[in-house]
Amino acid sequence: MAEKKTVPSVFMNGILKENPTFVQLLGMCPTLAVTTSLQNGIGMGLSATAVLICSNLLISLLRKIIPDKVRIAAYIVIIAAFVTLVQMCLSAYLPDLSASLGLFIPLIVVNCIILARAESFASKNGPLLSAVDGLGMGLGFTGALCIISSIREILGAGTIMGIELYGTHVQPATIMIMAPGGFIVLGLLVGIINFITSKAKKGE
Repeated sequence: MAEKKTVPSVFMNGILKENPTFVQLLGMCPTLAVTTSLQNGIGMGLSATAVLICSNLLISLLRKIIPDKVRIAAYIVIIAAFVTLVQMCLSAYLPDLSASLGLFIPLIVVNCIILARAESFASKNGPLLSAVDGLGMGLGFTGALCIISSIREILGAGTIMGIELYGTHVQPATIMIMAPGGFIVLGLLVGIINFITSKAKKGE
């Protein structure tokens, strides 16, 4: 029998059980590209969260109206509208962050996390659960970006949110804020999480 969906279970699903970054390995392009600093990680994560909540909610409301043959195209148009709003808000109120994230904000339109939730959840569930699913998945994505970006910024730049940690006594490992550093940190975190998960399942 399928597990009944409740607001808490749907929310926690995105945070832990089906975390889009550490479990489903979705959205790897922005995950590896923007996590050179914690500020970027927070900015990208919250931008994606806002788009997820709004697009999930609207797609759920329109799910019985959108023809099946054009549903993906319709989802992309809806997502693109919210991404444009987010980009305009960032440009107006947080121009430095907008410039730092650059092309990766418009690319949220084709982020596989958002399209996947639209297709697999919002198109099959009511507005409340769909909005909660967007919130849970978005915060799970944001949390993952924050963990990865914190590690990379501390080790690679010797700072956190731009604040110096080491002074002149320790030379940061610059590779950690380069592309190989992103792969190393992500791989280690996924490995650790898989190890803990497998141990927990064996202990059940």
